[in-house]
Amino acid sequence: MKHCGTQTIETERLILRRLRREDAAAMFRNWTSDPEVTKYLTWPTHESVAVTEQILDLWMKNYENDWFYQWGIELRTAGEVIGSISVVGMEEEIDAAKIGYCIGRNWWHQGITSEALAAVIQYLFREVGCSRIEARHDVRNPHSGGVMQKCGMRFEGVLRSADRNNQGICDIAQYAILKSDLGL
Repeated sequence: MKHCGTQTIETERLILRRLRREDAAAMFRNWTSDPEVTKYLTWPTHESVAVTEQILDLWMKNYENDWFYQWGIELRTAGEVIGSISVVGMEEEIDAAKIGYCIGRNWWHQGITSEALAAVIQYLFREVGCSRIEARHDVRNPHSGGVMQKCGMRFEGVLRSADRNNQGICDIAQYAILKSDLGL
């Protein structure tokens, strides 16, 4: 793979960009403090803006690495970040990336997360040279699987008691898309 880090990606409605420390208040207000958003995630709901700032400080240091991919999802009409999407794991030996995402509750069921995921898939295939992109979700959160399906990812099966999130140990639905699926 040819790592090139978190570069700005623009779509019709979105700007996917590096997060900045000044995004902390919007992140906290829009998603990191909402237990409904973090219900099926692997990180806890943020108790204060200070927690969000600490995470941002870490991410800003990691932006110096070309293997780090963490985007804020900014809705053009909102002018602030409303969610995030990132590469949460890589398997260099098979050119594979694992994607994770979350978005504020006010923007659920509007196709925004699908638009962001589709753009990141294209970026990782075309710019980074990935051959496989995968994502997974707690089976109790089927809307996340709908996002994956909408982006052309194929269901590969359920891994029983395969992860832990804010609900405890959970079954995981696995999805993936191959570069060859898109004829790239």
